Amino acid sequence: MARSRPIIFDCDGVLVDSEPLAARAYERVYEKHGMPGVNTSIIAQCIGMKQSDIIAKIRDLTGHQFPPAADSDIWAETKVLFSEELKPTSEITAFLQTLAGDRCVASSSSVERINHSLAVTGLARFFGDAIYSSSMVKNGKPAPDIFLFAAEKMDANPADCIVIEDSPFGIQGAVAAGMTAIGYTGGGHTYAEHSARLTAAGADFVCADWHEVSRQLAELGVPA
Repeated sequence: MARSRPIIFDCDGVLVDSEPLAARAYERVYEKHGMPGVNTSIIAQCIGMKQSDIIAKIRDLTGHQFPPAADSDIWAETKVLFSEELKPTSEITAFLQTLAGDRCVASSSSVERINHSLAVTGLARFFGDAIYSSSMVKNGKPAPDIFLFAAEKMDANPADCIVIEDSPFGIQGAVAAGMTAIGYTGGGHTYAEHSARLTAAGADFVCADWHEVSRQLAELGVPA
């Protein structure tokens, strides 16, 4: 009997092409609070982190101390942009329609943001309640906590799980969890060194689109 290989998907930049919109939201909100200069290059260094860690990273990079009382402004601005413009990553819907076996979402975003993202892009039907957020564990990515939590919820051996991630932080977390890590570079935020950085973070494979992911999963014994 073939062993089960559950698939753990990151959400932002993997299932949904959200990172450029999220970066725009951060820039707008910081400017609104009198802190300009939080541009795409700054946010690019924060991809894969949960919001509290992003705010801390921006503070380290720019000196801007975002007011804690205004934390909700970030999601409010992001939600508007997502509702108007968010799209699934190219070909992901067709990929999920043919994917067999267990799967879940393990994201650094809040549960509300994950659910909204999947709802507006029509992907919620592929995951049901198998939605896990870093808010459910002690440490965010690059710690392995969220991936180990997801494996436990799926009653899966971590060594059998395959993680698909677009960020070095996510890849590092998957590797630390003892899982197979596939880097994905098909989102709108990809850049020249993206593949190399995912490989350096420990990705077993890096794929530029969902056709490549399907071929790689087939080699791992997963029909997709």
